[in-house]
Amino acid sequence: MKNDGLERTGRFCGGLIDDIKRRAPHYVDDFSQGLHSKVMGATLFMYFACLANAIAFGLLTAVATNGEMGTTEMLVVTAIGGITFALFSGQPLTILGGTGPIVIFTGLLYLACQSVEISPGVTLPFLPTYAWVGLWSGILLIICALTDLSYLMKYFTRFTDEIFAALVAVIFIVEAVKDVVHAFTEPLEGQSEVSHDTAFLTLVLALGTFMIARNLKTFRNSNYLRWSVREFLADFGPSIAIGVMTIVAVSFGAISANLNLGGKQIQIGTPEGVALKVANVPEQFGPSIEREWLVDMFSVPTWVWFASIIPALMATILLYLDQNITTRLVNTPGNRLQKGAGFHLDLLVVGLITVVGSLFGLPWMVAATVHALNHVKSLATQETVQLGGETRERIKEVRENRVSALLVHLLIGASLLLLPLINLIPNAALFGLFFYMGITTLGGNDFFDRIRLWVTDPKLYPKRHYIRTVPLKTIHLFTLLQLLGLVSLWVLKTTKLNGFPLGILFPLLIALLVPFRFLMNRFFDAKHLEALDSEESEEEIAQQELHP
Repeated sequence: MKNDGLERTGRFCGGLIDDIKRRAPHYVDDFSQGLHSKVMGATLFMYFACLANAIAFGLLTAVATNGEMGTTEMLVVTAIGGITFALFSGQPLTILGGTGPIVIFTGLLYLACQSVEISPGVTLPFLPTYAWVGLWSGILLIICALTDLSYLMKYFTRFTDEIFAALVAVIFIVEAVKDVVHAFTEPLEGQSEVSHDTAFLTLVLALGTFMIARNLKTFRNSNYLRWSVREFLADFGPSIAIGVMTIVAVSFGAISANLNLGGKQIQIGTPEGVALKVANVPEQFGPSIEREWLVDMFSVPTWVWFASIIPALMATILLYLDQNITTRLVNTPGNRLQKGAGFHLDLLVVGLITVVGSLFGLPWMVAATVHALNHVKSLATQETVQLGGETRERIKEVRENRVSALLVHLLIGASLLLLPLINLIPNAALFGLFFYMGITTLGGNDFFDRIRLWVTDPKLYPKRHYIRTVPLKTIHLFTLLQLLGLVSLWVLKTTKLNGFPLGILFPLLIALLVPFRFLMNRFFDAKHLEALDSEESEEEIAQQELHP
């Protein structure tokens, strides 16, 4: 794998300067490449994906902080942070967003503040403490960017990357399934019992969104209609799915709203229809609680200013790993990107967003793995090839640009002016989109391809490069160790000790996968590990096509 920016320069700001020199010649082309219909399709898809992410994690943040931060703050930082990253980052294909681990950490920090009394009956204020933790964490991230510390990512191999990507994809799938299951087991607010109509419509909307998006994606390879029409439907599939399922929900009276457009009151849907869960985004723009946007950081004791460095170290590890592992996955050779990466520049921008966002009591943002990988795939021109009796989709090229990410987050910002319209999108459709993104992400993960080998006839194994060169027992053992790593991360993420969620420590376990991978060198043949940890080269792929 090409290590763009992952070699330590030994100079202050050396890696950062190299990132800028590498990406600067492509800056104008990044915008000209955005003038294409494929970019518009990717923009609409990622708009709904990022909107779903902001709403879902905004609601979870509100629960974790007892309403002190919520959906409005998440939408604001998604818009502003995303626009900033699209304009100034080294790899604009990366999409920033809220993540589950960050929400967990934020909730733990809130509980810690509630347990500390600064005077009789008065607990430590959360938002000022959060602002200090975010300030220190952002500064530490900036220091990492200025001192080339992203070079440590060269010690992370595909062994770790595939586990991390699988974990995030599984989280998306599980959250989507849980939302549908809740409709069958938990009554909506204001209802005394579960409504079968609500449960069934929730299932229809979620599966409908998934199936429409999935089928339109595969429709690209069919023999019907012209290629340009098939390409259009495939690119705009997720957006079409959300639109169709929203219309279905409105037609059942499940979604209703009274909108004021141009001074005219417009009633959409009927309140007497099937009850359905929606985002419940506030109709007016403003903080979740009555406060000024700028947090009063000096309303806490002086000792808090410096004690905040301790939780900031853990937050820094979390943000550093999330950002850099996702950036590595985006820049993997299989994505055929041509313009190079910018690890240090990306980390610098994230650090600055963390500093500024914390001062205003906004959630922290970091590269969102599932969204970033789906962004790349939505901009890719793919081809279906037959290799070793297996049908595989392969990326031919990716339209690398800044326009799609910029437009996505401008649309998120515009959504703040039309908050009531967001409530027209049913949660079931948004989680159906989550399910689609999770499944799509797993589809490009070799780890899950190797798991499938356990139940595949050995005579029908695909002729992958590692299958041709590595003994089957070694392949299965390597995959089993990856699976144990994934299970360990999941168990740690969901484990509590005396009510304290140990999931906050899971970034440390991800980091420990690196020395564990080095330890494997003592028990595996080095050539076998190199084959399992590497991607198939262009020469090997061409050889398979000539001699399947």
